[in-house]
Amino acid sequence: MIDIAREIQAVQRSVGTAQLGAGEAHVVRLQRTYDSPIEDVWEALTTPERISRWFLPISGDYRVGGRYQLEGNAGGEILDCDRPHRIRVSWVMGEMADAGPASEVELRLTPAGAGSTTVVLEHIAVVPDEFWDQFGPGAVGVGWEGGVLGLSLHLHGGSIDDPIAWQLSDDGREFFALSSVAWGVANEAAGADPADAAKAVANTTAFYAPEPQETPS
Repeated sequence: MIDIAREIQAVQRSVGTAQLGAGEAHVVRLQRTYDSPIEDVWEALTTPERISRWFLPISGDYRVGGRYQLEGNAGGEILDCDRPHRIRVSWVMGEMADAGPASEVELRLTPAGAGSTTVVLEHIAVVPDEFWDQFGPGAVGVGWEGGVLGLSLHLHGGSIDDPIAWQLSDDGREFFALSSVAWGVANEAAGADPADAAKAVANTTAFYAPEPQETPS
């Protein structure tokens, strides 16, 4: 049984901007402390066999300068690695795509005392204005939040057997809807107009947690 409220409250969310290449980029940041030592969390985040157990199957050349591919999702290049504290990769949707909007993901790990570890995930991306206006940070943030949940369960010896089915379940829809609202709060805290933030929350929620289809009688 997943304590959905606890999982949502465990994540700190923030939104910002940065330069990425020649473009102005949006930054979506998630922070969470896990009750596991830093080496265990690092292994879960960087070992292919373990990544496949809580996120997606992955293949590639696991070294700085090497490329990776998440099955059916993003691929890119491993840009920097400082075990067990930091890893940065490029992030492009598609099967080993070489082109696309500039996007990077960075993970930073720090010991948090008593065998715990704080993980900060930053996704920095150049996003078309019309897409950001429609969905805000939730388009990326809510998606990553599913991964943060998966990592939490994995570090405690658990998992979600069928993530797609769970996302469509009542519990899954509640989780993603609450995450969407939380990203709306973070968006407003970063200076977004409340009406614009609310519109983005509604669109993001409809995407990640759509109302169930009624079965014809």
